[in-house]
Amino acid sequence: MASRAEPVDTGGRRDWRDVARDAADLALLGILLTLAAVPLLTAAAAAGTASAAVHDWTRTGSWPSARTTVHRFGRSVLPGVPVSLVALAGVALLVADLAALATGRVPGGPAALLVTALVAAGLAGYAGLVVVEVGGNGGGQWRASARAAARACLDAPTRWAALTGVVALAGLLTVLVTPVAVPILAGYTVAALHAVTVRRPITAAVVGGGQRPADPNARRPAPVAVAGRREMP
Repeated sequence: MASRAEPVDTGGRRDWRDVARDAADLALLGILLTLAAVPLLTAAAAAGTASAAVHDWTRTGSWPSARTTVHRFGRSVLPGVPVSLVALAGVALLVADLAALATGRVPGGPAALLVTALVAAGLAGYAGLVVVEVGGNGGGQWRASARAAARACLDAPTRWAALTGVVALAGLLTVLVTPVAVPILAGYTVAALHAVTVRRPITAAVVGGGQRPADPNARRPAPVAVAGRREMP
């Protein structure tokens, strides 16, 4: 991936070369994520490592080194195996349930199908926030990230709904696009999840006739338009 070590000039204008470079970086990220997740048991480690890379990129303007990324992936493979198993089992059960309701093998009709679909979408949005939290923890600490994501969903239901929409849109596009483009879509989905959770930083506020400096703990905005979202000033 191309490294952008120079500071991001949020006041300057970005041309098409910057956008093309960002698009290529995210496409490569998605391809690497997909390849790393092919064994299935490494899916959690791959998602966490990709999320950590996007977290670094959106905060510093540059991607982590290959050595850092490989180290993150290697140390998160074993802790991520139970997470991968739980996620795969959950997806399989939900898909089987939805298929049974849709074909009429299970009673309940359209109402039960709709409720199950909403529950599945909500769980997918929660899982997306867990991936974002894991990225902020360097690609690991799934249990702590799951607890933090649960609290965040309860504290900000609208953000939970937005994350659910991102995952639902990604799922729809996965069905519509050619299979070759699915790995590329994975990188954009991770970036979109991070973009939804970004908070606008406090730049300066006039208090009592003076200016208050920026909050050093505030999250920095993503430096690229992701999933239709423009860069914030």
